[in-house]
Amino acid sequence: MERQITKMGGNVITLEGMIVEVGDRAPEFTVLDNDLLPKRLSDYRGKVKLISVVPSLDTGVCDAQTRKFNALATSFGGDVVVLTISMDLPFAQKRWCGAAGVDRVETLSDHRDANFGLNYGVLIKELRLLNRAIFIVDKDDIIRYMEIVEENHNHPDYNRAVSALRNL
Repeated sequence: MERQITKMGGNVITLEGMIVEVGDRAPEFTVLDNDLLPKRLSDYRGKVKLISVVPSLDTGVCDAQTRKFNALATSFGGDVVVLTISMDLPFAQKRWCGAAGVDRVETLSDHRDANFGLNYGVLIKELRLLNRAIFIVDKDDIIRYMEIVEENHNHPDYNRAVSALRNL
């Protein structure tokens, strides 16, 4: 399924994959961690999941978004996990985290088969990158908040996301 709802640098881009909405059961996904091991949504069962989706950690807004959630993660409590998912290779993610001092966010790579991107409807057809987005999934794996940004060069609404998270 395709839909055009967003832009990158002012150019309309096409998002591929399933359309998910608040209240839906979060689709299962398989991505790779920084050690090339598969990670799935079900690996975080019983936790609240803040999923921060970025096109590439090596760009300004993606870097800032991931650092912001890393800083905020100290106030979320032990029942919350913060995941950042991108198409970056796991090696690049690990290098970036080390250089940036990011240690509270788990970076995950969707590069292998775009499973997350397709299951959450955020795969950019023209670039094979992920569209900037935030999903908050509760302990029962229900999507309670989501934002798919309308322009990838813009930041997501951090305050709304954090407020939604704290209301769970």
